Amino acid sequence: MMLDILFFSSLGFYFLSMALNIISLAARKKALSRIIWIVFLAGFTVHLAYFAARGIVAGRLPMSNQFEFAMSFALGIALTYIFLQIKFRADWITTIALVSTFLVMGYAATLPREIKDLMPALRSIWFTLHIFPAVFSYASFFLSGCAGAVYLVRMKKGEAESEPKMRQIDHLSYRLVSFGLLFLTVVILTGMVWAEEAWSSIWSWDPKELWSFITWIVYAIYLHQRLRKKWQGKRMAIFSIVGVAIVLFTFVGVNTLLPGLHSYR
Repeated sequence: MMLDILFFSSLGFYFLSMALNIISLAARKKALSRIIWIVFLAGFTVHLAYFAARGIVAGRLPMSNQFEFAMSFALGIALTYIFLQIKFRADWITTIALVSTFLVMGYAATLPREIKDLMPALRSIWFTLHIFPAVFSYASFFLSGCAGAVYLVRMKKGEAESEPKMRQIDHLSYRLVSFGLLFLTVVILTGMVWAEEAWSSIWSWDPKELWSFITWIVYAIYLHQRLRKKWQGKRMAIFSIVGVAIVLFTFVGVNTLLPGLHSYR
């Protein structure tokens, strides 16, 4: 019961912060921004408490099924957004970050929340080393795509690509992809070691493995085009949005449509 109270309280705070932000935009009331920030931080704090409490009750890292990973994914988005806001004053991503956090948590709320024991193959230190960076990889890619969407919307409104804010959005999207690809590389490498330990095979062409590798290739191409071809601006914004579609399919679509060793239940 206490876990449910924490979970739905965080969901309520996220919804309230999102609703207040929409009201602020519609009424052009910038004075609400501080209240929105405080409400969102309250949601994040309760969310973090839920993550910790569930981990204590389960006796493991709470990321072993679709619900737990979705909940953790939302936590990663929230944490990354908070970092961007504090470090770079990235107000431009606020609306889409608040909506994204709420929607991912809302998706988690539709899934079974019971706590189950890990199967023997998952009871390894490699579980933590493999799955924990996946949360930040997905969160970084997701917010990069959000930044790409914001970039295109601002372009549609007539803002020039040379403006400082547009350059900041473009640069932060690139940095998010860089961090995401680094974390995804760790995910794939630790997964290979773990698979060798658990199943005596570093690669089995499981659907999740295959689509994770496809995701890695897509973002590696992004960085290649950025660094070697000097692509920037609109093309990179579109690329980052396409990348998010692949990430979401790897997370939700593969588990739903292509069951395998990595299918979360």
